[in-house]
Amino acid sequence: MPFQLSPPPAGLCQDARFDESLIAMAAQNGPMACVWESGQGLVVPRTYQRFESFAAACAEFAGLGWPVSVRQSGGGIVPQGPGIVNLSLAYAAQGKPLDHSDEAYLLICRVIAGALQEHGIVSQPQAVEGSFCDGRYNLAVGQGASARKIAGTAQLWRRHTLASTRDTVQMVLVHALILAAVDADALTACANRFEQAVGNHKRYGSDRIASLDELCNTPGHAREAFTLALKDSLRRQLVSP
Repeated sequence: MPFQLSPPPAGLCQDARFDESLIAMAAQNGPMACVWESGQGLVVPRTYQRFESFAAACAEFAGLGWPVSVRQSGGGIVPQGPGIVNLSLAYAAQGKPLDHSDEAYLLICRVIAGALQEHGIVSQPQAVEGSFCDGRYNLAVGQGASARKIAGTAQLWRRHTLASTRDTVQMVLVHALILAAVDADALTACANRFEQAVGNHKRYGSDRIASLDELCNTPGHAREAFTLALKDSLRRQLVSP
């Protein structure tokens, strides 16, 4: 079944967990895709709630204009806000999540890589040590030790009842965050300050991430151009005409 490209709510999606609502939509209507943006903030997995100073750090950063959201998927700390484009896919999968996890990551990476290719940028899934929320299915530009992360991915699995058959199936939400037009130094510094505030030892390097507007020939327009390219890539690969 082809994906439906769902428009995001009007304006910025202030809730960085907006895309979790796509799971129920996909259970009712079939596979869903959405390109969206969030208000400025930090997003962390539930594991961060173990830190004794977590609540105090959240209050401090909210006062600085960086409210913290706790997401249900795994991974590490990530920023959200202007210059960051999000892609979320939600659909049903038969069998165990581990049987489909790699496939879901490769699917979303393929769509994003297709959009980056339109800007003349070659990317590949790989870990980038020293980047925030590092994982095997980052999308990176460059090779070897010089590779830099331009997109990060995460997954969330939920059992849900399909509206069409009343069968209970596994639903996957696979999400990607693409650094389209960001200040790498500022984002990395913010993530590092939060890690320090909660007492975590992790630290990140701004030289381990890349912003699309640094790599393409349309600085100042990278976010808008990439959003259009991403929707085109979705339509070619996943969405029916």
